[in-house]
Amino acid sequence: MLTVEYGLLGVAEGQRILDVGCGGGRHSWGLYSQFDCQVCALDLGQEDLKKTRYVLQAVQEEQKRSGKWVAIQGDAMKLPLRDASFDRVLCSEVLEHVRDDRQSMAELVRVLKPGGLLAVSVPTYLTESVYWRISKDYCNTSGGHVRKYRAGQIVDLLRQNDLRIYDIRHKHALHSIYWLLRCIFGIKNEKALIPSLYHKFLVWDLKTRTAPVRLLDDAFNHIFPKSIVVYARKGEDGARPRAD
Repeated sequence: MLTVEYGLLGVAEGQRILDVGCGGGRHSWGLYSQFDCQVCALDLGQEDLKKTRYVLQAVQEEQKRSGKWVAIQGDAMKLPLRDASFDRVLCSEVLEHVRDDRQSMAELVRVLKPGGLLAVSVPTYLTESVYWRISKDYCNTSGGHVRKYRAGQIVDLLRQNDLRIYDIRHKHALHSIYWLLRCIFGIKNEKALIPSLYHKFLVWDLKTRTAPVRLLDDAFNHIFPKSIVVYARKGEDGARPRAD
């Protein structure tokens, strides 16, 4: 399941792209399999990095990619990377986890080249509020969510770093239902029948991408999306000029 749309992020061959908080590597794998680019996947978790390295290595061997990739351990609040070193930066479903989201955002902008594009996604305020109210386990788990974002708050966070926002999208309404079911039947009860059956439907949808289900998801994204994705540009002069 990809949250960031590569077309909107302006991804192209040969670019250097950073995936902050890559998790199991879904975006890194998607980027590397579609574009002959250089991918840097970064995460705190070693187990997630192992998965990411495995899939990137498999793509490189199967598709004979010439572009390089690396999967490194690092903290979003203090990226172990040089200033202005990436053409594109994406950070999907990460800022709701970190202790200092302002510091993390400043780091994302620091490593982005002048004129580079950035995509950031976080869970929507509506869905998070419902989940937090229904289930204490949803947010009170190790590595869980420590904050909720209204749309205006995540937009302001980018603008405070003088980024120019050029698009906003809402995604994954059908996955909102899955997490609602998980909260109702117990976050820790992974074998609960109804959430398990719904999860099988989501897996089927990811494999088939049928038009009727896509239309349903698009319609529901106007009502209860799971994520909001904000796309922004850094100033050409590298000084991060004032946002519009």
